[in-house]
Amino acid sequence: MARYVLELETIDQQQIALVGGKCAHLGDLSRIEGIRVPPGFCVTTDAFQRVLAEAPSINDQIDRLSRLKPDEQEKISALGAVLRRTLQTVTIPDDLAAAITRPLARLGEQAAYAVRSSATAEDLPTASFAGQHDTYLNVVGPAAVLEHVRRCWASLFATRAITYRLRNGVDHRKVHMAVVVQRMVLPQTAGIMFTADPVTSNRKVSSIEASFGLGDALVSGLVNADIYKVRDGEIVTRTVGTKRLAIHAVPEGGTRQRAIDPEHQDQPALTDPEVLRLAQLGRQIEAHFGHPQDIEWCLSDDEFQIVQSRPITTLFPIPAANDHENHVYVSVGHQQMMTDAMKPLGLSVWHLTTPAPMYEAGGRLFVDVARGLASPATRAALLKALGRSDPLIGDALQAIIDREDFIPALPDDHPTGAPIGGPPEPIDTDPAIVTAMIERSQESLAVLKCDIQTKSGVALLDFIQTDIRELQRILFDPESGRAIMAAMDATWWLNEQLQAWLGEKNAADTLTQSVPHNVTSEMGLALLDVADVIRPYPDVVAFLRQVEDDDFLAELPAQKGGQEAYDAIQAYLDKYGMRCVGEIDITQPRWSERPRTLVPMLLSNIKNFEPGAHERLFEQGRQEAWKKEQELLARLRTVPDGERKASETKQMIDRVRTFIGYREYPKYHMVSRYLVYKQALLKEAKHLVEVHVLQDREDIFFLTFQELHDVMRTKQVDDQLIRERKDAFVSYQALTPPRVLTSEGEVVTGTYRRTDLPPDALVGLPVSAGTVEGRARVVLDMAEADLEPGDILVTAFTDPSWTPVFVAIEGLVTEVGGLMTHGAVVAREYGLPAVVGVEQATRLIRDGQRIRVHGTDGYVEILS
Repeated sequence: MARYVLELETIDQQQIALVGGKCAHLGDLSRIEGIRVPPGFCVTTDAFQRVLAEAPSINDQIDRLSRLKPDEQEKISALGAVLRRTLQTVTIPDDLAAAITRPLARLGEQAAYAVRSSATAEDLPTASFAGQHDTYLNVVGPAAVLEHVRRCWASLFATRAITYRLRNGVDHRKVHMAVVVQRMVLPQTAGIMFTADPVTSNRKVSSIEASFGLGDALVSGLVNADIYKVRDGEIVTRTVGTKRLAIHAVPEGGTRQRAIDPEHQDQPALTDPEVLRLAQLGRQIEAHFGHPQDIEWCLSDDEFQIVQSRPITTLFPIPAANDHENHVYVSVGHQQMMTDAMKPLGLSVWHLTTPAPMYEAGGRLFVDVARGLASPATRAALLKALGRSDPLIGDALQAIIDREDFIPALPDDHPTGAPIGGPPEPIDTDPAIVTAMIERSQESLAVLKCDIQTKSGVALLDFIQTDIRELQRILFDPESGRAIMAAMDATWWLNEQLQAWLGEKNAADTLTQSVPHNVTSEMGLALLDVADVIRPYPDVVAFLRQVEDDDFLAELPAQKGGQEAYDAIQAYLDKYGMRCVGEIDITQPRWSERPRTLVPMLLSNIKNFEPGAHERLFEQGRQEAWKKEQELLARLRTVPDGERKASETKQMIDRVRTFIGYREYPKYHMVSRYLVYKQALLKEAKHLVEVHVLQDREDIFFLTFQELHDVMRTKQVDDQLIRERKDAFVSYQALTPPRVLTSEGEVVTGTYRRTDLPPDALVGLPVSAGTVEGRARVVLDMAEADLEPGDILVTAFTDPSWTPVFVAIEGLVTEVGGLMTHGAVVAREYGLPAVVGVEQATRLIRDGQRIRVHGTDGYVEILS
């Protein structure tokens, strides 16, 4: 039976489908002891759906709307306008109109009302829809209430609301509109309160904005509000704005702006006791909902009335810690070039792989460095290591230390473990060491591929867990670690000493071009060989230009030259098909699973390069490195003590060229093993679908490794848990992970603190020397990379999977990265000027603009 009207105090969170997010929250609020909510009722979604059912043309228009894309703004605007006109003029059946107006007598028929939208996809933990739907204040009389209910229904199809739903993947047909009608509050003061600081995300700090009159003046930006920050029952900052006008209700209905007398414009809208009382109410509301809240409030007759409370959806979650200590979390993703959210299986497999304790939040991984910062024995080395990797992380950590209150300094003799760093164990500069380590890794991988074929069910999970220990043995082999540290130390030594002795900046960038055994840079060059095979066959090239799905390889042999092309692509995938964007997450689709990802790069190579480009480019880089070496050694011999300096430099050049390429290999081996695990797990998941345990084989991605083990054992799964995990993952994808986050939820940002730059330069970290000027190509998805000679790639981050793109560009700019991350290493080897860690580069630089990349000095200029 349809329920058209419900009193607020009878509503709770379980009725969102009937009353929408705003009404559900108000219903809950009205039952919290000590919280006053203006009395009112809800016109439910049953009423809205009845109106839709009696106007079939509306449903046809909604179906048309669902086929549009977010960038089709003209079509969205036109179709939305038609829907709004239809709903604003629809006839409300007499019995429904009577049901809506009947409760007004209880509120006082001569009273004024606030009539406010409450959509079913509104004020939710994953999407607030704040400001997308309409609110009407000071509505007077039953007829006006009905009119404004229709307007609220119509606001579901405002252009901004339609676009918001399209961008957030919300189905128009599954969203319905309820409307809340409340007795109007006529406040002296109104405003907004966030129970977590909206600027820093600190959960311990409440932020209150206040102004005279109705809160509309503040929400619409018409006044400079007073702003108060409250922490632990104290006002920690206070800013009193100049308030030149206020919005007040008028007797005939509606609202009007009124000027504030000059002598009152700079008066605080709240007293200090009122601020503290309001902050306490906010904490009470937050505790009830279990999540930081965005609250709208009014002060009338010395009493605070709460007119709305919704979750703050933009806050990055805090890693869970079972103590009351202060923690400082550093993003693992910014080190691994993987800032996207990871699925639960990916997170749990990474936990099994790495011995370092890590924390999860928002689908990302973090490490806690608080104790390392607290101890004088480890602090300097920690700051140096993280600052070298990412200066913005280093600066943020220094800012926390400088406060002297969040991280108290421990005594010098406090037992915190061995200091970070220290001199590495010696290793000979011997290429045979690298060759032997690679051979041992390949032999181990071959054994895994053979042995895993015989495993299934629970035995497969046990086998993988055991094999991960073999993976760890290879990843954390002391000899492997010494080789990588030797390469990094030699790189830093060359840069520091050659700048001191010769004034040569970033000399190692050229000296590390075309080094041996770099599996990542070889991967990019190898795709040029595939292009060489395909280039002579125009039918294959034309076929590839039409590819739209990942099944194209099965059709390829039917083309003239198709078998040759198929064999070349398949051989490439056999060697590199385990790679993909975000490859540390085992659930991410690999190139071997989505080979279409490689097609744009293949076509670019066919178009932009001549046959034999692989060997020419590699030899060109090798010659440039050799010439740079000879030039530097010759210059060194002319300075005081030059023979010694030249001899030491030659040793370091040999050392870096011997070992720097190997730095890329352990991760390659790890993701190679991950693909073997994944293929076996998906085979088992397919069986679980066949026996109706799972609905989809990729449902296993939303279980942890241990949970999947339990499913294999019991043949039972919690479908609700999987649905919740999928919804959470979607919300996590919309969040931007911070580099540094405290246990109070504060996002601490660092700066480069440089003053030696041209005006309007975009500053970053120099990772590959040289200067290049060209067209910026802003690319967020590698599968859509359409590059021309001379282009400069601008993207969020590059992991090894981006390397095939590097052969077609002249320079690189990324938002995330460090001196020794994969993109930086490969950029140096290819001789590409590169600047990384340029915050918001993909927003500040427009696709097609002409830019200049200063890879030696670490900044980017926008030229046009």
